[in-house]
Amino acid sequence: MTPTDEGSMHREIGMLTAKVDIILEGVRRSEEKADASRASMHRRMDEIVDRVSKMELTTATVQDDVKEMKPVTDAVKMWRQRGIGALAIVGIAASAITFIVTKFGATAIAWVTSR
Repeated sequence: MTPTDEGSMHREIGMLTAKVDIILEGVRRSEEKADASRASMHRRMDEIVDRVSKMELTTATVQDDVKEMKPVTDAVKMWRQRGIGALAIVGIAASAITFIVTKFGATAIAWVTSR
């Protein structure tokens, strides 16, 4: 080997070493980006888990509240139906009294005043 060949070979090895270093640096950066991306994804997943657990707790609380309100709502509906029925009976009674007074009122007044 001549000194020129040996220098050329050292230069080639140096260039190959530099290229390998560049490739390794690229791989390292890629791994750092992937690590950061995974960390971000895990952080978002943790946030979603927290939100879902809060929603479950809120839903359970709302269900308990609805269970407590249902008997009251049913009772109010029953009172309303009874009230409507009572109004119907009062209306029918008022109509009957009006009919009786209209039909027999003059006769009843005449009979009462004639005695």
